[in-house]
Formats: sequence, C-alpha cells, structure tokens
Amino acid sequence: MDQNNNKKKPDQNKNSNWRGFIHLICWAVLLAVLVSYATTYMTSMGHQASSVELEYSEFLDMLDFGKVAGVDFDNSESIIIITPVDGYVYTNSEGMEYTKSTLEDGSAVYTHKDAEGRELKLSLEFFTVQLQSYDALVEHIQELNRQSGNYAEGEGIRINQDYQPPMSPILLFLVNLAPFFIIILVMSLVMNWMAKKGMGGIGGIGGVGKSNAKVYMEKQTGVTFRDVAGQDEAKESLTEIIDFLHNPGKYTEIGAKLPKGALLVGPPGTGKTLLAKAVAGEANVPFFSISGSDFVEMFVGVGASRVRDLFKEASKVAPCIVFIDEIDTIGKSRDNRMGGNDEREQTLNQLLAEMDGFDPTKGVILLAATNRPEVLDQALLRPGRFDRRITIDRPNLAGRIATLEVHTRNIKLGEDVNLKKVALATAGCVGADLANLVNEAALRAVRKGRKLVSQEDMLAAFELVIAGTEKKGSVLTEFEKKLVAYHEVGHAMVAYKQKNTEPVQKITIVPHTQGSLGYTLLMPEEDKTELRTKEELMAKITVSMGGRAAEEVVMDTMTNGASQDIQDATNVARNMVAMFGMSEEFGMMALASRRNQYLDGGYGMDCAQDTAARMDKAVKVLLDEAYKTAVEVIRENREDMDKVVAYLLEKETITGAEMVAIIEGRDPALVENPYASTRPAEIEPAAKKVHMISEKILAPGEAEAALQPEEAPGAEAAEPSPEAEPDGEEKRNDS
Repeated sequence: MDQNNNKKKPDQNKNSNWRGFIHLICWAVLLAVLVSYATTYMTSMGHQASSVELEYSEFLDMLDFGKVAGVDFDNSESIIIITPVDGYVYTNSEGMEYTKSTLEDGSAVYTHKDAEGRELKLSLEFFTVQLQSYDALVEHIQELNRQSGNYAEGEGIRINQDYQPPMSPILLFLVNLAPFFIIILVMSLVMNWMAKKGMGGIGGIGGVGKSNAKVYMEKQTGVTFRDVAGQDEAKESLTEIIDFLHNPGKYTEIGAKLPKGALLVGPPGTGKTLLAKAVAGEANVPFFSISGSDFVEMFVGVGASRVRDLFKEASKVAPCIVFIDEIDTIGKSRDNRMGGNDEREQTLNQLLAEMDGFDPTKGVILLAATNRPEVLDQALLRPGRFDRRITIDRPNLAGRIATLEVHTRNIKLGEDVNLKKVALATAGCVGADLANLVNEAALRAVRKGRKLVSQEDMLAAFELVIAGTEKKGSVLTEFEKKLVAYHEVGHAMVAYKQKNTEPVQKITIVPHTQGSLGYTLLMPEEDKTELRTKEELMAKITVSMGGRAAEEVVMDTMTNGASQDIQDATNVARNMVAMFGMSEEFGMMALASRRNQYLDGGYGMDCAQDTAARMDKAVKVLLDEAYKTAVEVIRENREDMDKVVAYLLEKETITGAEMVAIIEGRDPALVENPYASTRPAEIEPAAKKVHMISEKILAPGEAEAALQPEEAPGAEAAEPSPEAEPDGEEKRNDS
C-alpha cells in the first residue's frame, strides 16, 4: 500500500505544477484584458473631453472644399486627426461659432466673441474614424493637391508620412500580456523562496498560514536523557510515552490507549525545553518543535491556520511528537473580563479541535511546556487532551549532584572538588543556575592561570552568582567598615548561637556589585525539603534581625543596610500568618493563596481589609519577638563578637571555621579546614576555658600593646600556681 502511494507522489507533483502554471497564465490574461480595456476607455474619454469627432463624410467634404490643412494618421487607434486651415469656422451644437487661428508658437486656437465683445479662446482637436484604406485616402488627397496646383510646390494638404500598418490584434494582445506574465512569474518565485526560508509573506501569499515548526528527524537535536539529570520522575513518564511509540503492541494488547498529550510544568530554568529535546533524541521519530508565540500574528485566522497545518504535517509522518513551548501564550483562559482577543481565542479553539481529532492509532503525541499553569484554559487541561501533567521542579540534593556531574563532564576538575558540598550550598537552584555556576568556575580558573578547576573556584562562582563581583574600587571609611563588620558578625553570631539554623560558611565586608557592602553566607549540611517547622522559620527571621540588632546594641545607631534583611524577615513572617497558620490570633485560617506558583511565588489576599490590618499586627508580633531574641544573643556574646570583628577588620573575609576558632579560643590561622562545619556541639567544649592561641585577638578598645602571659620574660621557668594546675593539665592533654 505504501509503495503505491510513493509511486503516485511524482505524478501528483507534476499535476500540481501544471495547475500552478495554468493559474499563472489565467491571472496574466485577466490582468492584460483589464488593463487594455481601461487604457482604451481612458483614451477615449480624453478624446471626448478635448476633441471634436466628425463624421467621415464631413471630413471628405472638408477635403473637397479646401478646409483641411493637414492629416495625421493614428494607427494605434485607427483614427484620423484633422488640422483645419486658418479661418475655419466651427459651429457647436449651441450655435456658437469658433474661428481657428495659429499663434506664433505654431499652436492652434479657436476664438469666439460674445455679445459684449469679449474673446473666448478654446483648444480643440478634430478627428474621425478611418473608414478607407490608407493608400486610397492618400491617393485622394494627392489628387486634390494636383487639382489645386499645389502638388508640385509641395504645398497643399499635409499628410503624415510616418504611417505604420496597424499591428495584428492577436499580436497586440500578446505584447500587452507579456509584462504581466513576467511580473506574476517573478512574484511567484519570490514568494515560494520566502516560504521555503520560513520568512512568511503578505496577505496569505508565501506561507503566512503555514506552520513555522522546526522538524527534527531522529537524533538531530544532539540531546538525550543522558544529558538530563535530577528529573528522574519526569524521564520515567516520558520514557513510557516513547516506548509506546516504538512498541504499541504490548500496550494495545491489554487495552491501553496512547496518551494524547503531556504538559511539562515547572519554574524557569529547570530544563523543560531541554527535556523535550531529549525526547526528540530518544524517540527516533520525527519531532516538531514550535513556540506558542509563533501562532500569534497580526491577521486574525493566521494562528488557527498554522495549527491546522502543523497537525496536518504531523499526521503525514506519524508516529511523531509535537512540542509547543510556552503554550500559555495561546492557551490562556477564555473570559470576557479584560476584553477578548479574537486571534488568540481562534488559535486556542483550533488547537482544542485538533487535539480532539487525534487518531490514537496514528501515534501523534503533543508535548507542551509552561511555567504558568494557573492561567491555562480548563478545556485544555482536561483528560483526553493533556492526559499527563509532568512537574519539572527544582532538583533535590541528589538531583543537584547529578546535574553538576553532567555539567562538569567536560570540565577538568581538581582533586579537592567536592560536588556534594557545592550541591549543599546551592539549595533551591535550578539546572540553569548550576550550569552557569560551573561555567563561571571554569572561567575563574582560567583567569587565575590554573589548568584545573578547584573547590575554591566552585564556591567563588557560587558567591559570584548570589552577590556579584567584588567592587575593588569602592573605599569605605573606618567607621563604615566597623559598622558593616558588626552588622555581618551579628548575623553570624545569631546563626551560630541558635538551634534550627544553618551553619556559617563565610563572612565578608568587601563590597559587591549587587548592592551589598558585605554578606554572611550560611550553608546547610543536609538537604532540606520544602517542609519547615515554626521553630526553623522563627530562627530564620531572628538571623535576619541579627544585623540590625548588632547596629543598635554595639554602635547605638541604625543604617539602611538592613533593608533587605527586614524585607526577607517580613516576607517569612507574613507567610507564617497568612498561609501557614502559625499565628495565635488567626490560627488555622488561610488569609491568602498562591497566585503564581512557579515564577515569583506571590500570593493574593483572600480576606477583608480589616482582617488584613489585623494580620499586619500579627506579623509585627512575630518580628518583634525575633528581634528581641536577636538583641539578647548579641548582648550575651558581646565579648566574642568584639574578637571576631577585630579579626574580620584585619582580614576583610573570614570563614565560619575561623569564626568558631576565635569564639572557642583557638588560633584561626591554624584552622586546617576553613570550610569545616560550624554547627556548635551540644556540650560546651572544655577548650573554651583554656588559653591556646599563639596571638591574642584584641577587641576594639583594648590596648594593642598588651603582651600574652606566655610572651612575658621568664614565663617558661615560672612554676604554675596550684589553681592553674588543672588548666595546665587540660592544656597539655589538648595539645
């Protein structure tokens, strides 16, 4: 059956070419006839407006009575233009007489004097239809010239000697037809070229209604499931669809039907389009890829036409997969609240009709991607159209590790690179963020002149993504540096002294391009899900309040540097009250709901205005409680803060392990692993009571010239006092 169809295709193409050629000739003939008729009509109208038509017998009488000065033959229209002699009097239908005279420039003018003696001048041209042959009429005029005696002198009636025989009507028609034929032929060739190049055309010519989908055959995308990591559930669902295309028999035996569509939903950058390309690489079937915006045009009906053409082409090469990216462009809910869009609604209606018309036996599967599923029309989401909704969410720890392994496949990594630590630091990042992070780390290694990417490059690239590059030209005053240092150490100290917080990774007071004069980096030690307890949320708010608390307690002032901290803390507290049911006043009452889950995560209020005002008061209660806790932590640990700030002002950037070493009384310069965990132990270490540092960390205000007891003369020979024996013994054991 397929062989017969293949044999018929060349004949069908030939017939199609002949039909196109015949249509081309018909259009050219029609245009030539119309233009010829219009030209003849306009010429005759022009003659009627400024010329006088004489009967042929009247023309012959004028010849016989010597009233003709010259005769011109217009063979294009088969008429004779008559030039009367001077003094010829023309009487019009109203009885008015006009006398011909010749001006100095040789032009003829006809003059009439009215009753008041005023002259009225008029330009006229006399003509008649040629009824005799040219030769007979010329012989008659020459005979009249001989009879008058003017023939020999070359005077008498002038005859136009440039006469050419009229062209054959058929040949004249073909000459008029040729330009239009050439013009239409050139336009057809140009439009066909534009259609092949995907450039569209004008008014439906050149493929405006044609689909702009890119067609990939087999593995032309160069992407397979091996290149997609962290989305195991999504790959499993799509693998089953691909297997259905390859082996439909084992599914139809049990009565299962081929799914018509799958909707890929998730935040931007999670890999929806990449996953669709991987499907193309794995399916080994034709793959049509198009964006939702390609259906929307200025002309109403073009989008619907493109939908019809897309599914028509897909049906020809079935089994195949059709992928529509950003389907929310044409799939928005149909309502009349904000006014309708005829083009978008027609396109959506046509898409719904085409999905209903799918033949399950053909194997045409529709994939679509969006990060705004809440705006899609309900008719588009019902079973039977999109049978599966596949969520492509932010990867967990294992997914981030696998994603980093994919993106570092072609990167030369050093032995110290620990992808698990990088994955822990990048909690909440999507695949696109991780790809950018790996690329920035590789670029940094090249800038530093290294052949391998180190762990330092990976963490520096992560900080580059969240805080931007360092402002090397920015200069802070001593007071500003001290203020920023206490602010950042305030965050770190509150995080270190509280439970349910993430360990401190890094503290810096170096300004960065994204507006921060410094920042404190917290890094989780284990992967956390979206589940958070009230204690964890309150601890997060308290850590955000630590910077402002340090400013007030230590520096007795406030700065605008806490603006982002206050905004973050307020957002968490507002979510606790509005959606998490964690306030004593409202309890389990939901005051808001998510409006955009996968983009900005914003929500809308679902309560009255007075209830919203009470909610603001409940939010303030949580913020005040957290701020009070932060102030208490800062006051209780003021001495340790002074030491950490002194070291931070000297180094400008320290790690969390160095901060812990200072608090525990150890030398921060001797820390072996700067990125070690800073989570405090449940029992206070004994080493905190022992003085083990080689160089004292002076707090602001202390005398810098003070000497350590070990550095005093004779300290080594002095015998320890009885009170110092236990500590000295403990010091030795720790040593």
